[in-house]
Amino acid sequence: MPKYEPLSREEVVSVIEGNSIASRVPLQIHLWVHPETFGEREPAVRRILADYPEDAQLVHLQMPTVFSGDKAGSNFSWVPWSNPYAGQNIALDETVALDDWGKMDSVLENFPSPEEPSLFDGVPPRDTRYRLGHWWYTFFERHWSLRGMTNALMDFYIYPDEVHRLYRALTDFYKGAMVRAKKEQQCDGIFTSDDLGTQTAPFFSPEIFKEFFKPYYQELFETAHELGMHYWLHTCGNVEPFIPDWIEIGLDVLHPIQKHTMEEKVIAEKFGGQLTIFSGLDVQQVIPWGTPEEVRQEVRCLLDTYWRPGEGRCMLTAGNGINEDCTLASLEAFFDEAVKHGAKIAK
Repeated sequence: MPKYEPLSREEVVSVIEGNSIASRVPLQIHLWVHPETFGEREPAVRRILADYPEDAQLVHLQMPTVFSGDKAGSNFSWVPWSNPYAGQNIALDETVALDDWGKMDSVLENFPSPEEPSLFDGVPPRDTRYRLGHWWYTFFERHWSLRGMTNALMDFYIYPDEVHRLYRALTDFYKGAMVRAKKEQQCDGIFTSDDLGTQTAPFFSPEIFKEFFKPYYQELFETAHELGMHYWLHTCGNVEPFIPDWIEIGLDVLHPIQKHTMEEKVIAEKFGGQLTIFSGLDVQQVIPWGTPEEVRQEVRCLLDTYWRPGEGRCMLTAGNGINEDCTLASLEAFFDEAVKHGAKIAK
């Protein structure tokens, strides 16, 4: 039996919407812990996970593969041709599936349908927790996964019309998937990703963001709200210049406010109460190299910075993947302090 019970759906909703009735800060840490990377310590990691709650139930949406046939027996893919790199050792961000925008007509003619039956393979039955539909890659990440990073960064300047065609098709696909997530899976929220920042600044100017990202994200956020869902976004790096735009168009939850790229207290002062911060514990320095006590101190710092008494507007997780460079003592310290301090400040 776990040491602690998960929060109810109603408690998590109240935290996101700024009228908290939760008995502690909501946690969603399991998502980022990869037990299989811990080698002989894997069973011990799984025992730790079993002791601590996960306050949202993930419903994974199985997105199309990049190339046709990447998944055995499936043609549910973003491009309708097979992988020319099969068997080669090619960097993920330099794999170019769409090497010529002249092929875009063929891509759109064969674009995958959100009505694909396998979109919800292996979905768990609903329990009492908040139910969170989830997939990775939205616009820029999907863009570079098709065009390669080098091409993608130039496309906004050289091929703007083609970028809009791609983002238009992606938006329509995602909206259809969100409708199904609500209708078939009774999801309360949607959680996606788009890493738009480097360690020091965004990848793009505000002008690029406003032209190529903001209107399409607005459609996704509005669709979520029309369906009675929240929209959660993971975006690594320094994205501070984009936060006011995301707030303006209705983003509900932002993850992770990455350590060493933005100042937590500045973000809390500027934007606290305008959206929910899904705060991510630092996985570059604190988790791999910090002592258990330093991990606990960082947990307290994040919760004290972002939690708003009487409102909530803060949840806690890791900033990204927790792997074999984390000690068991630090991992347990993370969970333990998150539960205990999260209950203390929520009183």
